Amino acid sequence: MSTDPKSLIRIARENGEDPHVEPLDLGLRVRELRKEKDWTLEQAAKKAGLARSTLSKIENGQMSPTYDALKKLAIGLEISVPQLFTPPQQAQVNGRMAVTRMDEGKPQATTTYEHDLLAETLTRKKMLPYRARIRARSMDEFDGWVRHDGEEFLYVLTGVIKLYTEFYEPVEMKRGDSAYYDATMGHNVISVSPEDATILWVTSLA
Repeated sequence: MSTDPKSLIRIARENGEDPHVEPLDLGLRVRELRKEKDWTLEQAAKKAGLARSTLSKIENGQMSPTYDALKKLAIGLEISVPQLFTPPQQAQVNGRMAVTRMDEGKPQATTTYEHDLLAETLTRKKMLPYRARIRARSMDEFDGWVRHDGEEFLYVLTGVIKLYTEFYEPVEMKRGDSAYYDATMGHNVISVSPEDATILWVTSLA
């Protein structure tokens, strides 16, 4: 089966991903957080160092708070600023784990790489981890640059590779070396050691 890295990412995203995300109502979120603590508008406004009228307007969607006001709200509600924008999801799954034993990864072969997908049993992943055997020995073996959405982390497990990227000089890397890069930038990897090198790749999906 011939599957390029971009297709792997598409497959992983389609595996249980929910493409529909409801827009956040910040005012409603602030009201819910206040009521969770059983605070009145006056109590919450005092803790946040805001006027009662200001907090009321924020909750009713009549005012877009400044970042300074958001910080005061977060401190007053005893949460972080990002938590104002990330309400708990319904049916949220916690404590998930997947163990992949040696040689148990789901294989996906290409002309230049042999991928073993890891943690394949988990759906809705934020990252796509896979082990790759680098068969390519020359840039001529690639049909142009590999590019895809997200960020990528590469860690050399065995052998020696050369990492080619669109905007940087090629980098030779050996066991224990790693690289983190923007995956929308063209990138390809070849083996330069006598044996095929193996690497761990982790690609963001969110």
